[in-house]
Amino acid sequence: MRCITYAGETVITTDDVAEVLVDLTAAIASAGRADAVGIPIVFEGTDEVGEAELVIGVGNDVLSVPVRWEGAEPDFSDAAAALRRHPLYPSEVDVVADTTFVDDPDMYWDPDLDGFDRR
Repeated sequence: MRCITYAGETVITTDDVAEVLVDLTAAIASAGRADAVGIPIVFEGTDEVGEAELVIGVGNDVLSVPVRWEGAEPDFSDAAAALRRHPLYPSEVDVVADTTFVDDPDMYWDPDLDGFDRR
């Protein structure tokens, strides 16, 4: 479980939701944007769950730290998957596409066209 600090407040969520939230926050900020998202949270000392609404991206810092948790962890995997579907969430395909041409420009050389094929 992780404790998320945001705007002077803290909430507790699962490791996977916290990881996705941090990655998504960085990606949205990198695009120069901000976006509102909701994450599932657990109220400390209880089994009650709720949702926190956050604006993430440019100008919005998110801190994720481990927290001691006793008992069963809730299953927030659906929420983590929903955050991963955000259009700006980084994917391995995006990273490969961004770095391949820089690392190996000959990869796009097309001998039939007598030059580069810039897709």
